[in-house]
Amino acid sequence: MFKSEKDKYEIGIALGGGGARGFAHLGILQALEEKGIKPDAIAGVSAGAIAGAFIAAGHSPKEAFDFIKDYKFTAISEFNIPKTGLLSSSKMKSRLLKKISTEKLEDLEIPLVICVSNMLDGKPEYLTEGPLADIVQASASIPVLFSPVKLNGKLYSDGGIFDNVPVKPLKKACKKVIGVSISPIQKVEELTSLIQVSTRMFQLAVNPSNAELEKQCDLFIEPPALCDYDIMDTKHAQEIFDIGYDYVKEMDIDLN
Repeated sequence: MFKSEKDKYEIGIALGGGGARGFAHLGILQALEEKGIKPDAIAGVSAGAIAGAFIAAGHSPKEAFDFIKDYKFTAISEFNIPKTGLLSSSKMKSRLLKKISTEKLEDLEIPLVICVSNMLDGKPEYLTEGPLADIVQASASIPVLFSPVKLNGKLYSDGGIFDNVPVKPLKKACKKVIGVSISPIQKVEELTSLIQVSTRMFQLAVNPSNAELEKQCDLFIEPPALCDYDIMDTKHAQEIFDIGYDYVKEMDIDLN
């Protein structure tokens, strides 16, 4: 459970959505750690929820990267009868998250809040308790591409629909807030499949207004080189990790 305004955490880090670019989160967190900056609380959405879950469970950024770097897109998804989504993300829960032994969100070592989109009520929800694997799966389920996940009788999808860098829940709970965006928009030459159209449409829709977002953060991180990597392309995990790591290593950071 997150602390009240009267008893704040020192540093909160909000990890944004961005598909396969989420490997950059782990490089960024590794570089921050080497600079002596570790989160006391984390907020995550989509890819940021996956990265955040590993870190909040007590794994180092490098350990988390080693766990997930070899997973291909096809290993964590499978085709559906297209009723509510082209693909099912159930393999994400059974394979990608199997390295996390903690079952409940509220039992993680580091407090973690995950943003999900309530598809029936049409609003974002910031969850701090409940079944961890199901909530992470819901937060990373891009609409149309992946089927929504049912929680407590309601359907939930990617939290990035409403809040792709969830700084909001950290503002009242933390003295300092770091926002991490991995969603700079890349130019594309063509779109040749329904999956590409779906992910492109989603990326364009959720791209945050960074000027406004930066105002809410004590430190804002968005490596521009990530725009060269497709959000569904998992073949460049090491390159994406290195982009995040190198970008932060070169930053002169002062949170005082």
